[in-house]
Amino acid sequence: MIDVFDAAGIKKPDISILSEEFLLELKGMEHKNVALEVLKKLLNDELKSRSRKNLVKSKSLMEMLENAIKKYHNKVLTAAEVMDELIKLSQDIISMDSEASELGLTDFEYAFYTAVADNNSAKELMQHDKLRELAVVLTERVKQNASIDWTIKESVRAKLKVIIKRTLRQYGYPPDMQKLATETILKQAELIANEITVDA
Repeated sequence: MIDVFDAAGIKKPDISILSEEFLLELKGMEHKNVALEVLKKLLNDELKSRSRKNLVKSKSLMEMLENAIKKYHNKVLTAAEVMDELIKLSQDIISMDSEASELGLTDFEYAFYTAVADNNSAKELMQHDKLRELAVVLTERVKQNASIDWTIKESVRAKLKVIIKRTLRQYGYPPDMQKLATETILKQAELIANEITVDA
């Protein structure tokens, strides 16, 4: 199997590769298909590592990546056009990082924020600040109630589910969306279970 970075003549970069200069360097490469493979691999790896931290955001970005690649394989987009789409996706990943700090949220809080802000009726009804506050409270309550092996203990899991539902109701989260939000928040909590029980 050939290493796409070697083939492109690039030493394996870290994620700061999604910098403007690196993306321009890739865009300027003569062999667009090689540049495309490099960018696809970087984005794929980056999104996989982030999916452990932020379920909702990573999932939507991964779908964007897959759609762009599918369009390229189906010859809907040229290599140059798909490069542009992937560069835009890279910028979305970078803005995801800055959004968390603009909101003044930790990675965990931001993960829960994206979980509760993942539907339009909640966004309209609750507004930005209330969703932010809800995310902070949810993070705290999940941390307080997650024991070491909670992901395999049904009783702890059930208790956590009740706490999440109660918190959503307390903050006026849209009732029709509470079930879905609860499931998403639990899944997100499971992803970061080790970190939150270590910190707890």
